[in-house]
Amino acid sequence: MSVGVESLHIADPAEAWARAGFSVDPDGGPDVDVCRVGGVRVRLVGRTRGTGIIGWALRGLPSESRLHDVDGIPTAISQADAPAPAAHPNGVIAIDHVVVLSPDLHRTVGALVSLGVEPRRERDTELGGRPIRQIFFRFAEVVIEVVGTPGTAGTGPATLWGITYVVADIDATAALLGQRTTPVKQAVQPGRRITTLRHHDFGMSVRTAMISPEPGR
Repeated sequence: MSVGVESLHIADPAEAWARAGFSVDPDGGPDVDVCRVGGVRVRLVGRTRGTGIIGWALRGLPSESRLHDVDGIPTAISQADAPAPAAHPNGVIAIDHVVVLSPDLHRTVGALVSLGVEPRRERDTELGGRPIRQIFFRFAEVVIEVVGTPGTAGTGPATLWGITYVVADIDATAALLGQRTTPVKQAVQPGRRITTLRHHDFGMSVRTAMISPEPGR
């Protein structure tokens, strides 16, 4: 079995995600609600544990592994099967990619490679006038995009920074969410279009974007 993302753990209340058009199931255990997005569970644990994406669970790793973090990202090992996807009013059908911010690309990439996955490609670009490098991995259905400054070896942990979702009809999604999204524009990926949620308007603490499906899918 290949390594995949079983769940993302997010310190947000369920009501915020419901306002953004996600279906939420109150079946994640005490004080935990779950969004089923494609084959991934998004576990909403509320604000008592902070904000943002506070960790993840990975499947496809040995059950006897003592892994507790991936370059500082709190990590659990899960043997759970993928959930049945939920239908979401906002049109979300899957997670396209999760962005990981790294203070030390070499270190973070090494930590991911140690899980048995290899980088698929990389891309150099700029952000705010400074050079950055994006290095892409595939964890089953989810792309992991590691972002950092090339040649920099900073301290501190890598962090799970944001999520981009695939939506069936991006114009319908943008119309539903209205002024709380940015205008739909061409994505970096050829043939795809993207919009960014003004996530704070919904009470969400996770940077969130919506992207159209890959051409032909």
